[in-house]
Amino acid sequence: MDKNNIDGGWLNLTRISLPVKVLFTGYLIVIGVGLMIAGLQILLTHGMADGKFGISVKDIVYSYYGNREGSKLERALNGSMKQYASPEERAILIEWVRKGAPDDEYETKVKPIIQNNCAKCHGVIPSIPDLTKKEVLKELAKVDTGATIGQLTRLSHIHLFGMAFIFMLLGFIFSFAVGINKVLKSVLIFTPFAFQLIDITAWWLTKIWPNFAYFVIIGGFGYFTASALMIIISLYQMWIMKPRDENAWRS
Repeated sequence: MDKNNIDGGWLNLTRISLPVKVLFTGYLIVIGVGLMIAGLQILLTHGMADGKFGISVKDIVYSYYGNREGSKLERALNGSMKQYASPEERAILIEWVRKGAPDDEYETKVKPIIQNNCAKCHGVIPSIPDLTKKEVLKELAKVDTGATIGQLTRLSHIHLFGMAFIFMLLGFIFSFAVGINKVLKSVLIFTPFAFQLIDITAWWLTKIWPNFAYFVIIGGFGYFTASALMIIISLYQMWIMKPRDENAWRS
C-alpha cells in the first residue's frame, strides 16, 4: 500500500484532545443507538405488513405498492393489530370490509368493536388514523394501494435532509481516521449517501413496480453497514489504538 496515500497528519483520531474525543464519542454513540432504534421501528411497522415479524420483500411491497388484493384495514387486522381484537371481532370487521363497508352495518356491528378495542389509541394519538371516525375507517377499508404520493413526498424530504446531516457529521469524524487508504476512506464516507438515495428512489419505484422492493432492502442495509463500520473504526482509534507517533498530544 502506498504510504503517500495513507492519512497520517498531525490531526487524527488517535491524537485529538480529550474534550474533542468525548464530543465525537457522544455523537457516535447516540447515532449508533439511533440506527438500532430505527431498525427496530422498521421491524415493528413495515416488518409486520405481511402479518409476520421480520423484514421481507413482501413487507416492502405491501408498504409502498400495497396489497391490491385487500385493504389496509384487513392487512392490519391480520398483521400488526391482530393482538388487539379477538378472532371473532376480527372476523366481523374483515367481513364488513369485504362487503364494501356498508353503512347499515356500521353502527350495530363495527362501531362497538372499534370503541372497545381501537379507540384508546386510534382516537387519541394524533399521528395515527382516528378509527372512531366512520369516514376514516371506510377509507382504510378500500383496496390497499400502499403509501400515497403525499406520504412518500413527506417521508422522502424528511429522510433526505435529516440523514444527510447525520452522514455528513459521521463522515467528518471518520475522515480523521488513520491507516486507511484515502480512496477507500472516501468511498466509505460516500457510501451512506449513495445507499440512502438508492433506498428512497426505490420507495417511489416500488410504488410503480413491486420488484424494486429489493433495492429498498439493499439501500437500507448498505447505509446501515457503512455507518456502523465508520462508528466502530472511529471509536476504536479514539480510545484503543495507540497514537501514530511519539509526539501525540497529552491531555
